[in-house]
Amino acid sequence: MTRTALIIGATGGIGSETALALGARGWRIRALNRNPAKAARDMAFLGPVEWVKGDAMNKADVVAAAKGVSLVVHAANPPGYKNWKGTALPMLESSIAAAKAAGVRLVFPGTVYNYGPDAFPLVAETAPQNPHTRKGAIRVAMEQRLQQASSEGVSVLIVRAGDFFGPHGGNNWFGQGIVKPGKPVRSVTYPGSHKVGHAWAFLPDLAETIARLVDRQSELGAFETFHFGGHWFDEGVEFAHATARAAGVPDAPVKRLPWFALTLLSPFMETFREMREMRYLWKQPLRLDNTKLVAFLGQEPHTPTDQALRVALTGLGCLKPAASHLEFTAIQGRA
Repeated sequence: MTRTALIIGATGGIGSETALALGARGWRIRALNRNPAKAARDMAFLGPVEWVKGDAMNKADVVAAAKGVSLVVHAANPPGYKNWKGTALPMLESSIAAAKAAGVRLVFPGTVYNYGPDAFPLVAETAPQNPHTRKGAIRVAMEQRLQQASSEGVSVLIVRAGDFFGPHGGNNWFGQGIVKPGKPVRSVTYPGSHKVGHAWAFLPDLAETIARLVDRQSELGAFETFHFGGHWFDEGVEFAHATARAAGVPDAPVKRLPWFALTLLSPFMETFREMREMRYLWKQPLRLDNTKLVAFLGQEPHTPTDQALRVALTGLGCLKPAASHLEFTAIQGRA
């Protein structure tokens, strides 16, 4: 039987990549959007998607869209870090209600915002969640709500990863701070302390991981969490140097993010205020322990760094789709 997955947030980075990974496995993809015609045009690279008109904030819309599906993926995030308090939990409640009505598992991409410095530097699934920020407290509340939902008949899968980078969606540090989408790389900006380790998650690898876990969901518990290791750099600035190499400009200067400017402008710009709140994650190393994931799957999907960066830069319009085109096609179409 053909399975259908409802993806909330399919126009975003992790939502679109999860749609591609599941689609490559024969899943039918259904996606909720307030403007389905525009979404179908903008996201044509996803292939055949059933776009359904609706708002993730409207529980009835999401429940209706989930009728007959075999999986719900909640990949919606407030754009530009804006209004987390007012939107994050209500959207999640809609997805929980939809998964419960359909009697299916709910997949939720987790973040490292849940953790404060007491959990650093190597963080396993059992580490205490003592958030350091407002967004972290919201993410903890979301996962607590998911755990509660798992006791109410909704099976939950959380896959947690570090900072995202990938070919689609710039609502992340890579697309908003490291490079400038749509422009050739002339310099690279790095937000963190150069000597401090940092973890990055290549979105196609993360989506592939989710798809493999979903393939074996009958073996999962009612509330299951896995940590995704991704690409780790002992000295975080090496990611910036790797980005420059992948862009074909290995000698490009690496600039520091002007945190002082974000501080000055944060009273007037919510996005800058929310970005500044996460600065502590750039000052101390936080590495996710993927031991449980590797033990379950046998290995973690992992694209070599230079190849992953070329794919990401091509997708963001920073690199012409020449040599990287075949790599891009192979990654998007792999099973």
